[in-house]
Amino acid sequence: MTADPTMGAAQAAVRLEAATIAWNTIEAAVAVVSGLLAGSVVLTGFGLDSGIEVVSAVLVLHRLRTAGHGEANEARERRALRAIGVTFFALAVYLTADGVHSLLTTSRPDTSPAGIAISAAALVVMPVLARSKRATGRRIDGPLGALVLADAAETRLCALLAVATLGGLLAYDLAGWWWADPAAGFVVVYFALREGLEAWRGELCDD
Repeated sequence: MTADPTMGAAQAAVRLEAATIAWNTIEAAVAVVSGLLAGSVVLTGFGLDSGIEVVSAVLVLHRLRTAGHGEANEARERRALRAIGVTFFALAVYLTADGVHSLLTTSRPDTSPAGIAISAAALVVMPVLARSKRATGRRIDGPLGALVLADAAETRLCALLAVATLGGLLAYDLAGWWWADPAAGFVVVYFALREGLEAWRGELCDD
């Protein structure tokens, strides 16, 4: 009997989501604690994004594991996509508010070796996960595939946030540019809003 390619893709997606949960749990803990201790806007935002990624991955993992039990519920899939979109909006609001506050008060973060290390590691891990999820999502038909693609976009945002985070941390650590930290957070706001709108509208699968 010929193996069902969609079933194989769904199983691969389950493994990718499990790996995402494991990595981002560590990433979130290290980044949030380091960011709060250092007073870094972008590092704390990076950690919160990692926490959102965990929630998103748990949601997608649950849907993948229950997809074969009963008929597909497109309304439920749509609600799940919109929930992912809301997490993007929440992150954008946080980064904007905290970044503006830091600029107005000229708040200077402390250097964070742990933050630099975790964001550098994310530059390797997150792009690999994002590409794998996107390739896998395209092999799954229907709304469930769109859900995996939405999660891939969120993982891609995490990779972009890692770039901004590392850049902001190094700019302050090496050049003393205190404003680079909130500025790096603002770079991510654009991507968060864009991906959030696409997830809300269910357009991520068309990218």
